[in-house]
Amino acid sequence: MTERIAVLGAGSWGTALAAHCARIGHDVRLWGRDDALVRDIIARRENPRYLPGIDIPPAVAITASVGHAVRDASMIVAAIPSHGTRAVLRAAAPAIPETAVIVSGTKGLETGTLDRMSQVIAAEIAGRAIVVLSGPTFAAEVARGLPAAVVAASVEPDAAARVQDAFKGPAFRLYATDDVAGVEFGGALKNVIAIAAGAVEGLGLGHNAMAALITRGLVEMSRLASAEGARRDTLSGLSGLGDLVLTCTGDLSRNRQVGIELGRGRTLHDILSHMRMVAEGVRTTHAALALGARHRVELPIAAQMAAVLDGRTSPRDAVEALMLRRQRQEAE
Repeated sequence: MTERIAVLGAGSWGTALAAHCARIGHDVRLWGRDDALVRDIIARRENPRYLPGIDIPPAVAITASVGHAVRDASMIVAAIPSHGTRAVLRAAAPAIPETAVIVSGTKGLETGTLDRMSQVIAAEIAGRAIVVLSGPTFAAEVARGLPAAVVAASVEPDAAARVQDAFKGPAFRLYATDDVAGVEFGGALKNVIAIAAGAVEGLGLGHNAMAALITRGLVEMSRLASAEGARRDTLSGLSGLGDLVLTCTGDLSRNRQVGIELGRGRTLHDILSHMRMVAEGVRTTHAALALGARHRVELPIAAQMAAVLDGRTSPRDAVEALMLRRQRQEAE
């Protein structure tokens, strides 16, 4: 069945999803906030800023009007950085059809409210089915048609099944779950650990340290997600462990790259000023700590990364502080 899909956000992930959906037969509208970028994409039929070299299929119409993008859409994909999601959806809401399924493709937490993206969407667009799309995916690989597997999470099974059917393709496989919180926390919290993994890489601390960090990072993610009502087994799946491994080890990971540069001695301000794309883990680190404080959940890796990001300690001192913590039972 052909869907009319609106993709909000012309960054790398939004562009990749738009290209994928067009390739498998859907009618797609891609919205971008930046008028100059939209004109460039229309002229070149590629996104030179975020996905250079990837052809955008003819079935993708590009627009700078959010109202035009969502009008008559049967599915709306939100692929906007977490800090801009609420404002964009609020602007789009009056034109969104009542029957549209909203698909969240953003991995992060809203600072201030500490809401997950599905909660932000529900607050701004009431009465629509919401499906969270998450998993171990680099946009450039999805855009090139390389194999990937993701999770479609919703409390409405029919909506999750509809997204599974709409997005499936020869190189794109979807699994369904009703654990929305688990999927969203996996996608958001792994970015925090990925910055730490990058710092380990930048410091040259070796594979042993990296394996330990990823393993204990998963424990930390699971601990906080469980306190928020998620199921621990979800964090062992694609949207948790799968995404964590990819983001901690893959060269295309923005959060890992931030950590590598921190480990090499650069300041956060200097690193971010030279990045075109958003590293969600920078904002999520402090949001995770605030949630941890709310639930009295200990998050030692996130705490040390916050100190590094704030310039209160060095990456090497942060690693030493983690290594010298009180020893305990592994399952404690």
